[in-house]
Amino acid sequence: MKTIIPEFAIIGHPNEGKSSVLSTLAEDDSVRVSPIPGETQVCQTFPVCIDGREIIRFIDTPGFQNPRQTLQWLQDYQGPEEGMLAAFLAAHRDDPAFRDDCELLGPVAAGAGVIFVVDGSRPLRHVDRAEMEILRLSGAPRMAVINCKDEEVGYLTHWQNEFRRHFNAIRLFNSCRANYRQRIELLESLKAIDQQLEPVLRTVIEAFQEEWEVRNQRAAALLAGLLQEVLAYRRTVPCSRDEEDRKRRELHQEYLDYVAERERRAQQAIRQLFKHNIFNLELPPQSILAEDLFSKRTWEFLGLSDRQIILAGALGGAALGVGIDAATIGTSFGLFSAVGGLIGAGATALKGKDLLSGVRLLGMKMGGEQLRVGPVNNIQLLYILLDRGLLFYSHVINWAHGRRDYERMLGLPKPAGGKSGLTSHWDREQRKICDRFFRAVHKGHEGEIEEASVALQDLLRDQFSDIAEDRQTAGPDDGIPPFPAQDRSA
Repeated sequence: MKTIIPEFAIIGHPNEGKSSVLSTLAEDDSVRVSPIPGETQVCQTFPVCIDGREIIRFIDTPGFQNPRQTLQWLQDYQGPEEGMLAAFLAAHRDDPAFRDDCELLGPVAAGAGVIFVVDGSRPLRHVDRAEMEILRLSGAPRMAVINCKDEEVGYLTHWQNEFRRHFNAIRLFNSCRANYRQRIELLESLKAIDQQLEPVLRTVIEAFQEEWEVRNQRAAALLAGLLQEVLAYRRTVPCSRDEEDRKRRELHQEYLDYVAERERRAQQAIRQLFKHNIFNLELPPQSILAEDLFSKRTWEFLGLSDRQIILAGALGGAALGVGIDAATIGTSFGLFSAVGGLIGAGATALKGKDLLSGVRLLGMKMGGEQLRVGPVNNIQLLYILLDRGLLFYSHVINWAHGRRDYERMLGLPKPAGGKSGLTSHWDREQRKICDRFFRAVHKGHEGEIEEASVALQDLLRDQFSDIAEDRQTAGPDDGIPPFPAQDRSA
C-alpha cells in the first residue's frame, strides 16, 4: 500500500510572510526570503523527512499574476467542476500573462492543500478577495494564516470576517517568532480543514513529537558531555622551578581556550540538531552568550548565588589552587594559593577566573619536575555552563527558521538583584543531581560518572521540555524567552 504524503501549497504575496511560514513549517532556513515581487517564479518543493522518511511536503509558489482575469475565467467556466483547474491550466499554460497563475495552481490542481498567507497589519484589498475566491472555487482543503507581524492588529477583524467566507480554518501566526509549540499547533489546525487529512496529519504530528524528544535526548547528552570534558580536564607538562610562573599562566590560558572551543562545538552541534544549518545565529555584543565565559558579567548574572554554592557542598579551596610539593629528602614545601585566589566554598562562588585546582609542581624521584593542572575544583563553573547551555537551547528552538533579522536580537539587561540564570531557581533535589555529577567527575570513577550523567541528562531533558512548552519562562520576545524576574534575555 502506497504511503500518502500530505502536500500543501504555500500561497501569498511577497514580503507578507509566505516564505517565512514555509521555512518555519519545513524547518528549513534555506528558503529564500525576499521582499521583491517575482523572486519566486517556479514552484519549489520542500520535503520534511524524519530518519530518511518523507512525512510531509510544502510547496513554495509564485504569487498570483492576474487574479482578476483568472477569477473571471473560472466564474465563466461551464464544464464539470472537478475539471475546472485542469481546464484553466490547459487554456493558459503557454500564455506569459498567466505564467505565475498556472504555476501556482498546478499543485492545487494535483491535490495539494492550500495555506494562504497574508500580512494582517495591512488593509484588505479587492485583489485579496479575488485570490480568496479563486482558492474557494478550487475546492482544495484550505487554511488562511494571518501573519501578525509587529503585533499590528488594526485590520485583523476585517481579515477574519472575509476569511470565514472562503476558508475551512483560520490561524493567527507570527512566523518570525514561531517556536516548536506553535509549529505543532499550526499543524494541528491543518487537521481541521479536511477530515480525510486528519489521520495522516496525526501521524505527521506524532512523528514530529517523537523526533523532538530524540533531539532533546541528544542535546542533553551533548551538554552533559561538554560538562564532563571541561570538569575532568587534566594536563601535565615538564617544568622546572624557574619556569613555574610562566608555565602556570600558559596552562591556565590553554584551559580557557579549551573550554571555549568545547562550548563552541557543543553549541554548533545543538544548532544543527534543530536544523539551523544555513544561517549562523550570531549573537550581538550585548548578549550574555556573547560574553566571555570567564568574564565578570557572566559570573554576576549566571550560576548560583553564594549561599546556594555553599549549600551545594562546593569543594573548598581557591578557584585556581597552585601548590608546590617537592618530594626532596622527605620534606614538603606545602601549598600556595593562586594569585588573587581565596580559600573556602564562599570564595569559589565569588571568583569568575582562575578556575582550576590542583596545579602542583611535583619533585620527581629522578629529579624531574612536572606541572599538573586539573581537575576543576569550582562547582560554580558547572552551573555557569549549564545556564549558558540552557540559554543557548532556548535561543535556538525559539529562533524561527524564517527569521533573518539577527541584528534585532536583545541582550540580557542587568537585573535589579540576584541571578538571572535558570539554575539559580532550581530546587534542592535538582542541585543535588548536579553536585553528584560534579563530585563523580572530580573523583574520576567511571561507574559513578555514568550513573550521575544519566541523572543529569534526565534533568536537562525535563528543562528542555519546560522551555519548549513555555513552562520554564514567560513567553518569548524576539524569539528569545526571558528568564525569571527579567523582561528579556539574550
